[in-house]
Parts: sequence; C-alpha cells; structure tokens
Amino acid sequence: MTALLLFIRLPAMKTDPALPSSILLVDDNTHGLVARGMILKELGHSVITATSAEDAWDLFQKNHFDIVVTDYRMGKMNGLELIRQIRASESPARIILLSGFVSCLGMTDAETGADEVIAKSNKEVPELLRAVRKLGQAPPRRKAVSVRRTAVRKSSHA
Repeated sequence: MTALLLFIRLPAMKTDPALPSSILLVDDNTHGLVARGMILKELGHSVITATSAEDAWDLFQKNHFDIVVTDYRMGKMNGLELIRQIRASESPARIILLSGFVSCLGMTDAETGADEVIAKSNKEVPELLRAVRKLGQAPPRRKAVSVRRTAVRKSSHA
C-alpha cells in the first residue's frame, strides 16, 4: 500500500479594507508581540507595538487607537493598571487583555475592565482575530454617565 500525501496550499490571509483598526499591541515578550503584529498587519490593521505598559501609556496619550491589546503580566506596570489608566482617560478605545493566567486567576471582562479577556493558548490567534473583528465593528464605547447626572435628569422629568 502506498501512502498518498496531499499538500494543500492555504490561501494568503485576505485583508478586509472595510474593517481596518488602529491597534496598540503591548507585551514584554517580543516574540509574541512580533507574531501578533505580523498577523494583524497582514489583515490590514495599523499596528504600533510597545514592550512595556509605561511605553504603551505614553503612546496611547499621543495617538488614537481603536483597540488596545495588552498582556497582563509585565514589568513595573501590569496590564490591569494600563487598562485602569485608559478607562480613566474616558477614551472610547476597546481593550483586549491577553494572559496565560486567565484560568488560574479567574479573570473576567467585568473584573479587569477589558472588553475581551483571552487566554494565551493554542487557540489564542483565532480568538484574538475574532475579538478584533468584533470590537472593530462595535460602536465606540460611551463615556460612563455619572450617577449624580442621572439622578438630576430623573428628578427634572418628574
């Protein structure tokens, strides 16, 4: 019996001109940073990278980003601290948190402040692409309405 080997040539990733996003990638692991950046650029996104949360915060204040993809565990400032600073700035940017600790720490979107939390695993790339596509199509985040402002509106309509 002879074995028949089939070689399937996969098509190159298609760019999606209707959905390009400006993305800030943050990770102190340069190999993961470069790999994710290459994949997202291949899909037509504009990507800027930072190897620390501090550098990312500086870049974030100077540029517009639709999406921020940040690692959790980094040097001095971690991903959660970066997320808190971005949220405090009232930016409409969407945030994806990547971590190898998602399961063991029980990280969720609600407790981290991220729009999506993705575990670093063999399913990371498809999950990241799904999240970028979803968040890139979503309307911008709205600024949180303060409780005081809401109370004033309710009392004025009574």
